[in-house]
Amino acid sequence: MLQKTEVNGKSVVGNMSTQEIQQIWGDGPSNIERGEDEPAVLGEKNLGELPLTQSTDSRVDLDPPGTDTAVLVSPPETKLYKRRWVMLFLFSAYSMSNAFMWLQYGIISNIFMHFYNIDPFAIDWLSMIYMLTYIPFIIPVMWFLDNRGIRDVVVVGSAFNCIGAWIKTSTAAPDLFGVTFLGQFVCSVATVFVLGIPSRLASLWFGQQEVSTACSIGVLGNQLGIAIGFLVPPIMVPNVKDKDELAHHISIMFYMTAGVATLLFILVVIVFQERPKIPPTQAQVVARSIPPEEYSYMASILRLLRNIPFILLIISYGLNVGCFYAVSTLLNRMIIEHYPGEEVNAGRIGLTIVIAGMVGSLICGIWLDRTKTYKQTTLAIYLLSFVGMLVYAFTLNLGHLWVVFITAGALGFFMTGYLPLGFEFAVELTYPESEGTSSGLLNCSAQVFGIIFTIGQGKIIDHFGTLAGNIFLCVFLFIGTVMTGFIKSDLRRQKANQMAEAGILKDHMEEGLTSPVIVKEAKF
Repeated sequence: MLQKTEVNGKSVVGNMSTQEIQQIWGDGPSNIERGEDEPAVLGEKNLGELPLTQSTDSRVDLDPPGTDTAVLVSPPETKLYKRRWVMLFLFSAYSMSNAFMWLQYGIISNIFMHFYNIDPFAIDWLSMIYMLTYIPFIIPVMWFLDNRGIRDVVVVGSAFNCIGAWIKTSTAAPDLFGVTFLGQFVCSVATVFVLGIPSRLASLWFGQQEVSTACSIGVLGNQLGIAIGFLVPPIMVPNVKDKDELAHHISIMFYMTAGVATLLFILVVIVFQERPKIPPTQAQVVARSIPPEEYSYMASILRLLRNIPFILLIISYGLNVGCFYAVSTLLNRMIIEHYPGEEVNAGRIGLTIVIAGMVGSLICGIWLDRTKTYKQTTLAIYLLSFVGMLVYAFTLNLGHLWVVFITAGALGFFMTGYLPLGFEFAVELTYPESEGTSSGLLNCSAQVFGIIFTIGQGKIIDHFGTLAGNIFLCVFLFIGTVMTGFIKSDLRRQKANQMAEAGILKDHMEEGLTSPVIVKEAKF
């Protein structure tokens, strides 16, 4: 008796079971021996072993004309290129340069307040302008990314980064705060072209078993820039009263920053590429198969905003990262309040937060690539971020700097380690939508909450002290933890890869994948 094998509503007539189909096409790339630079062709087998009356182009010709005949399709060719690492590390270096300029004022806020003769709120805006600029510009930049590609976005962003750095070189004078704010604003525009790129770059260039690690490294570049921003300014710009001497030190720091930004801009223009010729994963094969004329940018955003698990992730991600932005911006004020004259150690504590976070990001990325436990890992790290913030809040005023180093390091490990988790979880929940769009919406939420938390915590610290300000953040981290627990784990990208690697029979590539692949057998 003939069988009809159904795959997502498609049918193939013949006497082959699902197990036989999978035996023909193999279990995935592990069955293939190839060199590092050779294409990873999924499902290779000896055509002579094919059952039924079958031609070498893998088409099953059993049904009479006019019937709905399915096609046995060998999973398309995929390939990993060595130069993917060059793209990743070049982007990470550019992201590092931009992140450094975010914090080069805030970590020595008391020194710049004295130099420019401004109040704490004005100096905080040199950090918050990064967050405010992101909100109105993210929608057009996401459109630009979807229509022009990742290379154009990275080139334009690095150009803004370079221009802003050079504007600031002329602002080492007490009466030029407005100009230095303009330079910081231009650099903040570059941030809009940075923050949404790691997950997109990882998906375009890296294989299924390394995509989360690659995303973590992309985030790592930004975190390294923050770490350098905590460490270098207190060393290069000492707390001296003579404004002429201060101007000299500030000018040196600004020129070094501009030189690095210029070098990276030149490298990006020469070296950075759009995407590999052959896609790295079956999920990317499916994503590339969507005709451009069928893609609507606004429709994509509307679909994302109707995705309830993704909406919960947007809010919970914004709460977590917003707290990190507030702590980073106000760290100098918190440390100086309890440990006067410790500007250098405030920078070192910030460095400890970010270095620990970089380790956390890398470990979380490797863990995700090996286990694919997105929901469980995200929830665990979120909960530990909340606990870490509680411990940091209640130990800051003990009078022992070594305790602050330990608690701040633990806080950074979990809070910063959460960043790549949010990006990768979002890509899984929203596939096959653009990675740039999903990560852009996540970052937009983070900027909104970052501004709210920075202003709110700053005012609370001014009136009630640092403990009350940190408890304020703990409340929102607890809310975010609860919300993360309610996110439904719908790993769509993983389903797309599993479908392709299982040797699925289908008529054509579907426009998108929104549900698990179910294979059934029915007799007729």
